[in-house]
Amino acid sequence: MRIGTRGSQLALWQANHIAGALRALGHTVEIEVIRTTGDRMQQSSFDAAGKSLGKGIFTKEIEDALAERRVDLAVHSYKDLPTELDPRFTIAAVPEREDARDAFVSVRYASPAELPSGARVGTGSLRRQSQLLALRRDIECVDIRGNVDTRLRKLAEGEGEALILAVAGLARIGRTENIRHSFGVGEMCPAAGQGALAIECRADDANTRDVLAALEDSAARFATDCERAALAALGGGCMVPIGVHCWAESGTYVVSAVVANPMGTRIVRSQRQGSDAHALGNAVAADLLAQGAAEILNGGQ
Repeated sequence: MRIGTRGSQLALWQANHIAGALRALGHTVEIEVIRTTGDRMQQSSFDAAGKSLGKGIFTKEIEDALAERRVDLAVHSYKDLPTELDPRFTIAAVPEREDARDAFVSVRYASPAELPSGARVGTGSLRRQSQLLALRRDIECVDIRGNVDTRLRKLAEGEGEALILAVAGLARIGRTENIRHSFGVGEMCPAAGQGALAIECRADDANTRDVLAALEDSAARFATDCERAALAALGGGCMVPIGVHCWAESGTYVVSAVVANPMGTRIVRSQRQGSDAHALGNAVAADLLAQGAAEILNGGQ
């Protein structure tokens, strides 16, 4: 079996993780590194790039390789996938999810509350920026680009006082030493699919789908289906200021969602619970829209 993946340290970790799971099941696995549009735009704002180039800047070339049968499956960070999947492909498995929260990473400061006024916090995400500014209007969000190691190095060199990064990504590459605080969902709601992997293959490849079914985790599938349903209902892709996170609780599922303007001066929140993933995602989106989420997403203040 041939796995297509991006070449970043995190992407390679994810691909090797899935390769190891497949090898443990008795399969022979190879990994092919594929350079994507997103990888070539490390010096650009990904939020801006998503708007100008469309969704899927981290996945298009990998899906091209799938369509051309150069690879049999692809391993993605689920939050990077567009909400609308090309019908030629399917998400054959969602493995057990890692910690979905965002991390406050700093060499000097123990929490966002300890940051001095005017502190520079690195993030290229409008979702993180808007929610962070809602907590601390007196700090400055700066776009520190590069892979995780590069951003951590720039932080150590003094380009900012802190970074906001995904807990799961840091844990997967063994760089958790400077996590000072993990945000609760009420402080900073994660991106849809954050902490989850999506294993994609061709929809007509029954053999690969059958193999990958062994890696499926039902709770992770429910949660990510719910989150992506909410994102689709809000009309958002993977690079918009929408947070949505679903989790299992007391025999049912709970979803929390937030939409905020880029400066964090207007924010709407909703929380719902239920047992049907798509209905739950649609319900939380409908509540946000009733509170004015569409106006915020369309640039209203």
